[in-house]
Amino acid sequence: MKLSTKGRYGLRALIDLALHSEQETVSIASIAARQNISESYLEQLIAKLRKAGLVSSVRGAGGGYVLARPAEDISVGDILRALEGSLDPVQCPGLKEEGCSGADGCVTKYVWKRINDSINQTVDEIKLSQLIEESREVQEAAPSAGICCSN
Repeated sequence: MKLSTKGRYGLRALIDLALHSEQETVSIASIAARQNISESYLEQLIAKLRKAGLVSSVRGAGGGYVLARPAEDISVGDILRALEGSLDPVQCPGLKEEGCSGADGCVTKYVWKRINDSINQTVDEIKLSQLIEESREVQEAAPSAGICCSN
């Protein structure tokens, strides 16, 4: 499985938003500057995150963005699915109800199911709040460190 820049940058942006929106709303420009992401690209990502109910916008003076739900209630899986769609690296028709003609005799579908389930379980277990805490610990240990290198 390989994530696109949508998933990688979007996760970085949401961690940044969560870290900086505890006291006030956060602008796209400030996230873009801190994360070295194009503002126009970030606007597209934030729009998808808003549509998924992960981010809320605040209009007017002092407006910007905040998390729509508590960080403890947002998983990495929620974020990646909002930006990437399905995270299943193998799209096996034999795993669906409509199936495929060879599903009854197919042994490999069990491999694909376990791989898919493992990935989804892993990203669903990691919460945004954990990444915020990890980011704070990294910042304390190395103040010049960012959320990520260049991924």
